[in-house]
Amino acid sequence: MNLKRVLCAEDDPDIQIVAKLALELVGGFETMICGNGNETLQQAAAFAPDLILLDVMMPGMDGPTTLRHLRADPATSNIPVIFLTAKAQPSEVEHYRSLGALDVIAKPFDPMSLATQLRQAVSATGAKPAQSPRSGP
Repeated sequence: MNLKRVLCAEDDPDIQIVAKLALELVGGFETMICGNGNETLQQAAAFAPDLILLDVMMPGMDGPTTLRHLRADPATSNIPVIFLTAKAQPSEVEHYRSLGALDVIAKPFDPMSLATQLRQAVSATGAKPAQSPRSGP
């Protein structure tokens, strides 16, 4: 899978800035930042990302709930999701993976290696991008 478009759902404005710079300038991705779970659900199908980087703890709708809604929508059900969290103990990582996350990246993350981490997680699992209007049948 060739990653080109990443949607990052993160409520902290400072982390939003760092993630956007890391993904666009270092990673070369087209990036959309969403500030919460509801915005992610509203934007994901139209943006058609190849991957969603999803913060676990957000006000309103948390990451696991957002993931559940993404999986329930046929337009977003196959988009790989990687959780971003400060709580990355082995048992927590296993729990997030059991919810359907491709991987878990611990905060604080290294902006210089974030894009590489995303690419490695996707290539390690052989995740396939969701079919979208922009990629054809």
